Amino acid sequence: MASSKVVAEYAKSNRSSCKKCLETILVNSLRLGVVTRDPRGFDNTKWHHVDCFPLESQAIVSAEDIRGFSSLKEGDQEALKKLEAVSNSEEEKVNKRVDAPGESEQKESKKPKLVETGKQDVMEIIFTEADVKTRYKDATLMPKWKAFQTLIFLDQDEGLHASEKIAAFDFDGCLVNTSLKRVGPDAWSLLYASIPLKLQCLYRDGYKLVIFTNESNIERWKKKRQEAVDSKIGRLNNFIKCVKVPIQVLIACGMGKSKDKIDDPFRKPKPGMWRIMEKHFNSGLPVNMDQSFYVGDAAGRPNDHSDADKKFAEAVGLKFYLPEEYFTN
Repeated sequence: MASSKVVAEYAKSNRSSCKKCLETILVNSLRLGVVTRDPRGFDNTKWHHVDCFPLESQAIVSAEDIRGFSSLKEGDQEALKKLEAVSNSEEEKVNKRVDAPGESEQKESKKPKLVETGKQDVMEIIFTEADVKTRYKDATLMPKWKAFQTLIFLDQDEGLHASEKIAAFDFDGCLVNTSLKRVGPDAWSLLYASIPLKLQCLYRDGYKLVIFTNESNIERWKKKRQEAVDSKIGRLNNFIKCVKVPIQVLIACGMGKSKDKIDDPFRKPKPGMWRIMEKHFNSGLPVNMDQSFYVGDAAGRPNDHSDADKKFAEAVGLKFYLPEEYFTN
C-alpha cells in the first residue's frame, strides 16, 4: 500500500473540489490534502474540506505534524487539533473491538447498486482511489490507463479540462470503422473525414470530449485478455493522436449480466460510466445537460446490432445524435 501524508493550506482558487462531498472548496478556505506517491514518480493530492476529511482511512496522530500547520491562523490550528482528538478517539474504538461485526455488509456496500427512484435508475457507485488499479485482472494496462472494477479509463489525457459542456461519443461504428477480422492498434479507420476538425472545434468551444465504449472481448477473451486490452487501448490511443485533441475515455469491459444475474453497472445502456465521469472525473463541475449531447450508432434500427447507445442517452438524459447526422451536417 502506498504511503501517504497530510498537508494543510488555504485554497488558492475555486478550482479544487472535495473528494468526499464533491463540492467546491472556496478560495482562501482551509483545505486538507492526502498526498500519495504515484508509482510513476510524482505526488497525487486529494483535497477535502476539514469536516469531510476521511479519518477512517487517514488517521491524524498529531495535528502539529501536518505539513503547513505552523502557517495557519490560530483558529484553524485549533480546528485541526480538534480533528486530531476525534481521530484518536476513533482509533481507540477500533483497537477495542475484538472483531468487526458487519464487515461483510461493509464490503457489500462497496459494490455498485442500482437504486430505483420513480421510473429512473439512479446509479450509486462507491468509487475510491484504493480500488483503482494499473492492471485489469491479469492484463497490464498502458501508461495513463487505470482500472476500476469492470471499467478501464484513461486517467488524464494531456490538455484535458473539466467542463460543464460534455460532448460524448461511442467509438466503434461512430468515430471509427474497426475490423472484426483483425486485432491490433492499427485495425481501424476514421468513419468520416470531418471527425478531426469537428472534435477540434468542440474542444476550442469549451467542451470536454468523452468516449464511452463497450468492449466485452476484454472480459470474454480470458486466454487472450492482454491482446484484447492492448488492441482496444492501442486503437483509442492512436485515434486520439490522429484527431489531435485531448479526450477522456471510459471502457466498459463487462458482458451484461453476471453469473448471479446482476447487470454490469458500466456496460451501456446502463449509465454507470456517465455517473463515474460526472461525479469523479469532472473536478466537481456540474454538467449542463442542455448543452451536452451523446453521439452513437446503436439506435435500434433494423440493421443496428442493438439500441444500447440510444438507451444510454435516454438513461442519462442527453440529447442523442446518430453519427451520420452529426458528422455530415
